[in-house]
Amino acid sequence: MTIHKEGYKSILITAIIFAVINLLSFYFISYNLPWLSWLIFVVTLGLLLFIISFFRVPNRQLTKGDNLVICPADGKVVVIEEVFDEEYFKDKRLQLSIFMSPANVHQNRNPVAGEVVYNQYHKGKYLVAWHPKSSTENERHSVVIRHAKGEILVKQIAGALAKRIINYLTVGQKVEQSAEYGFIKFGSRVDVLLPVGTKVNVQLNQTVQGGVTILATF
Repeated sequence: MTIHKEGYKSILITAIIFAVINLLSFYFISYNLPWLSWLIFVVTLGLLLFIISFFRVPNRQLTKGDNLVICPADGKVVVIEEVFDEEYFKDKRLQLSIFMSPANVHQNRNPVAGEVVYNQYHKGKYLVAWHPKSSTENERHSVVIRHAKGEILVKQIAGALAKRIINYLTVGQKVEQSAEYGFIKFGSRVDVLLPVGTKVNVQLNQTVQGGVTILATF
């Protein structure tokens, strides 16, 4: 396991806060109220460990296949339905949505290999990530990858806590399947829009892993 580069600053700030709070607690509280000093230590240590774990990048055997759509994120499948895409395709698409809790790995990966033909950031609200309107009203970043089997739209969506979406892709870029394309901080959601009729390999409420789980098959 490694720590994602997006977490270095957050972890450093949290570590400094942890050290300052516990030094003050040791000098001013521990003599008269040792139990309170220990409680502060445990709580702040838990917060530090949580921040570190949030930016973890586990070592995995990544899945690849020309006819496969690989899950772009860790989490739980919360939507499998046909929708009308107003942003890019202007027609019906099969939408699969993965909800990421703060405890999940938040690195995002390319579901297919191909060329990036669309990349657009949208300002928006911060509704809870499982809200039906979060796909179209929340802050989000949409990318379309042109694959030999068709174009796929992948949408990073901010949640109530996630207010920073990071996307590394650019239009014209050639991308590899299951390679990293972005990161979302502190709870969020990823939508994948596929051609109608694509075979789905997951079920609602199924737990999935980014870069590993087969989401669908062409």
